[in-house]
Amino acid sequence: MNVDLIFKIAAVGILIAVINMVLQKAGREEIAMMATLAGIVIVLLMVINLINQLFQNVKSIFKLY
Repeated sequence: MNVDLIFKIAAVGILIAVINMVLQKAGREEIAMMATLAGIVIVLLMVINLINQLFQNVKSIFKLY
């Protein structure tokens, strides 16, 4: 597994946490929640891509079609 992906996920988490705090202090709780959900979706797309690569590797190793 790539260490770069872990750093990317951590960077997204830190960025979303800062955005969330700033928006909550500004009284925009709804927008803060939407930013948090957007961050979760971004990280889930990264993880889904990795899972897809895992399944492709397993398929090629065992020659499944």
